[in-house]
Amino acid sequence: MSSPLDPLPSVTTSGSGAGEKGLKSNALGLFSSVAIGLASTAPAYSLAATLGLIVAGVGLQAPIITILAFIPMLLIAYAYKELNEIDPDCGTTFAWGARAFGPRTGWMGGWGIIIADVIVMANLAQIAGAYGFQLFGFPGLAGSTLWTTVAGVIWIVVMTAICYVGIEVSAALQRWLLCVEVFMLAVFSITALVKAYSGNAPAGSLHIAGSWFNPFDVGSAGAFTSGILAAVFIYWGWDTAVSVNEETEDKETTPGRAAVISTVLLLIIYALVSTSAQAFAGVGTKGIGLANPNNSGDVLSGLGSAVFGTHGFGYFEAKLLIFMVLTSSAASTQTTILPTARTSFSMAVHKAIPAKFGEVHRRFLTPTWSTVAMGLVSIAFYVLLVKVSSNVLSDSISSVGLGIAFYYGLTGFCCVWYFRKVLTRSAKDLWLKGILPGLGGLMLLYFFCYAAFDVYADPNYGFTSVNLPIVGDTGGVTVIGVGSLVLGLVLMLIQWAVQGSWFRNPDIQVSAAER
Repeated sequence: MSSPLDPLPSVTTSGSGAGEKGLKSNALGLFSSVAIGLASTAPAYSLAATLGLIVAGVGLQAPIITILAFIPMLLIAYAYKELNEIDPDCGTTFAWGARAFGPRTGWMGGWGIIIADVIVMANLAQIAGAYGFQLFGFPGLAGSTLWTTVAGVIWIVVMTAICYVGIEVSAALQRWLLCVEVFMLAVFSITALVKAYSGNAPAGSLHIAGSWFNPFDVGSAGAFTSGILAAVFIYWGWDTAVSVNEETEDKETTPGRAAVISTVLLLIIYALVSTSAQAFAGVGTKGIGLANPNNSGDVLSGLGSAVFGTHGFGYFEAKLLIFMVLTSSAASTQTTILPTARTSFSMAVHKAIPAKFGEVHRRFLTPTWSTVAMGLVSIAFYVLLVKVSSNVLSDSISSVGLGIAFYYGLTGFCCVWYFRKVLTRSAKDLWLKGILPGLGGLMLLYFFCYAAFDVYADPNYGFTSVNLPIVGDTGGVTVIGVGSLVLGLVLMLIQWAVQGSWFRNPDIQVSAAER
């Protein structure tokens, strides 16, 4: 009897260089993979959208929170690395979940990736649209819901088209955008620190203190957990480097190495920027203070003019900083489409969702309908949320952390269970295949449960609340985050009933690690 994960015949394509499923093989090297992994996290955009929220929750300990959030990310990156070495499937958590725990768990792992990406696309598009108008000096349009929505939709269309025409075009664009982004973040950080220590920073600036890096100075366990979960969001996305594994040179090892390298580089970037921004702006609730609620959704645009000035070359640098955040969100829009399209593509090739999603372009060797569908669904979801309420849009972004914790944590547990029979083979196997991924999974499980059923469930948390039967008033962040996973469970049952070959055949191909 065949397995849902048995090798499948190549998708019909007339192009050369097609891999097992029809995607273009050997298109990406290590540098391109690292660039895609870093760009997917959108460092500038993530900091702009999240740093203020972290500071508001934990105060001066924001730098250590951003550093500690790196730990579960690195542990899960090792899980991705180990699993990719034995099964470089572009479905990642979907494929590995099925191998470890069965087809239903695998299906939900794939859904976790898809729903997290679709939700975050709305905010990425919103940021890209608003920053585009700011860059060209149209603050009125940047504050208009209608025009930022139009611009955001255009960004999604453009980035979907780039993903459609080829992985090499996508990678080339990412390399250039990433270089601009990292360069400007470094210039911003160094300039902010120099001004903070030379006495040229505004009132409220601070000198770096050891207490900033003491997690025990955080006010409460709830604040600590919320801060970590918010900080996890800024690391999210490096797994895109693994989702393009079937299009990467040496697909068993390069994607995993790229994932680990990406997380370490992100740690350096975030530690530097969060510390320098806090030293320059302080944590006040007025003006450019990082805890000012008026700046919570975007701390970098206001800091740009304060750090660089408003005249001469400083004006140019401030504009370049805005451009950097714009390109960061645009780049992340593109690299968010990549893993979602490849997850749904893999699910379709393995007959876990309709076969239409498994089509490959004959010339470009990219997923066709999976890519286009991701763009269309993202546009529909974005427009729907904007039309309902900007508050719902804001809460939906906070809910992404739950989706991230779900499928990253699941991947950690998949690694431990999949390799359970070889963990005693060596100390290296025990740590890299067992202890580290297991700890990462447990951390994310804790953060998921604590946030979903305590912090986010509080009707006073966030901007919206919903009165649920039996439960009563519940925070909108929990409703959106947990509700989206429940929706996936419903869709899985429908798919099971309509096209159940994936679910009715429980045999999973056995590898040497499982014997």
